[in-house]
Amino acid sequence: MRTILLDIFAQTGGLTIQEIAVRIVAASLLSAVIYISYWFTHAGASYSKKFNVSLVTLTILSCTVITVIGSNIALALGMAGALSIVRFRTAIKDSRDTTYIFWAVIVGLCCGAGDFWTAIIGSGVVFIVMLLMGRVRSENRILLIIKAEKGLERDIEGIVFQHFNMKPMLRVKNTTPDSVEFIYEMGRKTYERTNKGEKNITQLLYEQDGMEYVNIVTQNDEISG
Repeated sequence: MRTILLDIFAQTGGLTIQEIAVRIVAASLLSAVIYISYWFTHAGASYSKKFNVSLVTLTILSCTVITVIGSNIALALGMAGALSIVRFRTAIKDSRDTTYIFWAVIVGLCCGAGDFWTAIIGSGVVFIVMLLMGRVRSENRILLIIKAEKGLERDIEGIVFQHFNMKPMLRVKNTTPDSVEFIYEMGRKTYERTNKGEKNITQLLYEQDGMEYVNIVTQNDEISG
């Protein structure tokens, strides 16, 4: 029994320098595909160059780990113990980022194991899927916040809906005995298209006596970590 255990823990991949280099180079080339895909499918504020570069290094590091481990169980257990103490607290801003992390890790695992065709075919299919369906441009939303005297409630509603052609959505309406506050939501295109006239929405609202303030806020789905 002791001999069997020693044999198991003494297993090694026995790779040559050329074989190791081929696996690392293959992982690097496929990581470039991941880099291009992430760059193409993320636009504007959703694109993070630092995260994209991290995907490339993650692919190469995953390949390196699997190349080192090979079939050596002792190394595999030691590596699992070492990596288990690492904690990642970076917030994922976009659900697509999780896909790219798994993609990078899987490509690294495949290349490290020498299964290049699986990595190539799998990456090709994912690349096409993300190319066709993964490009999403998030349109920033505009929040129109209005506070005025209570007696202007109906006038404000009429001005806003008439100016924006009934497209704003009333999200919040706060009232007190003396004042009223509205929060309307609309798309940026709607806001820009309807504000090209002689008077914009703020000018129209401030023409009413008793207006306290008009705030325009841009809102998006980004999560800052």
